[in-house]
Formats: sequence, structure tokens, C-alpha cells
Amino acid sequence: MGVLLEIRNLTYHHPDGTKALDKVSLRLDDDENLAIFGPNGSGKTTLLLHLNGTLMGEGSIHISGIEVNRKNLAAIRRRVGIVFQEADEQLFMPTVLEDVMFGPLNLNWPPELAAQRARHALTGVGIGEDLLRRPPFHLSAGEKRRVALAGVLAMEPQLLLLDEPTTSLDPPGQRALLDLLRSLPQPKIVATHDIYFAAALSTRAIFLENGRVIADGELNEIATRFAWNPYS
Repeated sequence: MGVLLEIRNLTYHHPDGTKALDKVSLRLDDDENLAIFGPNGSGKTTLLLHLNGTLMGEGSIHISGIEVNRKNLAAIRRRVGIVFQEADEQLFMPTVLEDVMFGPLNLNWPPELAAQRARHALTGVGIGEDLLRRPPFHLSAGEKRRVALAGVLAMEPQLLLLDEPTTSLDPPGQRALLDLLRSLPQPKIVATHDIYFAAALSTRAIFLENGRVIADGELNEIATRFAWNPYS
């Protein structure tokens, strides 16, 4: 067991000056999953976007000992994969296969290797050969989510970030996604309002409020403390 992620005093202001994160500190070991709870606007997505270098704030973030900064951005993007709340934000190439190849090609992998990794990742998420040449916008919501995840997995990340992964999925789609995520070896950080989905992946959670971590501990205890169970 080792430290995978360490955040120290992370603070971030939006361009309009609004403080989005306020001295966030967090540590995640390489055998842990983590759920992030909090109301809308509490900073969940903003925090995730700092972990792969999309946003840069004050303070420090280290992934496997590598600091998240502009100099190390390529190394961080190889290690940290993020699946956005809206899969359509990640799917923009003419075909499914080209979409999943995009990341490896962007890392200057040879096209043959990029295609091999893309096919392997797509097979791993249950996307068959019959869909590889289909435009992504012709897919169902569940299929889009799987293709977006495959695009991340093709990069062979050490850490998976998922922002509201059950959005737009019906119950069978949520169960299929959960089964898939549980089969993957990478540690996962999941920002979600869905306590049941989170509890099936993780026993630890943090609660964000106004950009601050106000609780960090056992998931069910935190969900109870902040009345985060909609049926309790």
C-alpha cells in the first residue's frame, strides 16, 4: 500500500473571483476508492478537474509523487483519467474507434498500437465490433458512457475520476456500469449524489460544502450525518 494522491491546501477562485475550493487537503492510498458528496455548487467537479490538471489552483497536488503542474501535465494525464458527467463532452470523433484512439494518438503512440489499445479497452467495457464504426452520437446513453470510459482506460491510467456517472442512465444501465467499475483494478474517485452507487464502490467519503472538506470518513456515517440518504 502506498500514497496515490496527496492534496495540500488546494484553493481555487473562478475567473469572476468566486472562491470554489478553500484549503482542501486530502490523501488517498493506492488501494482505496473515494466518494465525494456535497450539494450542487459545492466544488465536487472543480476538485476533480484539478486532479488531472485541467484547472490549476493554489496549493499542491501530487499523483504517485509527481506534482500536478504545467510541466508535468503529460505525465499526469497518462496517470489520471476522468469521465465527465455528460459523456457527449468527451465524444467528438466520427466513429467510436477513432474516439477511443484519440487519447493514445495524442500521446504519440503509433497508430497500430493506439488501435490495439482502443479495441482492447472497448472490449473490456462491453462494446462490440459492430459498434466500432458507428458515430458516437448514435449510441444510447449507456453505450456513450462506456465508450467515454473506454477512452480513458485506453490511456492505462492509475486513477479513475468519475463525475456523476449515473446521470442519464436507467436502473439497468446503472447496474451494468457499477458491475463494470467494480471489475476494474484502478482506484476510483466518484463525485455523486447517488449514495447507493457510491456505497457499492467505496467505504470512504468526503463531504464538500462551499469548497471546503467538512467531513472525511466512513461513507455510511457521513451520509447519515448530512442526511444524504434520500429515503432515510
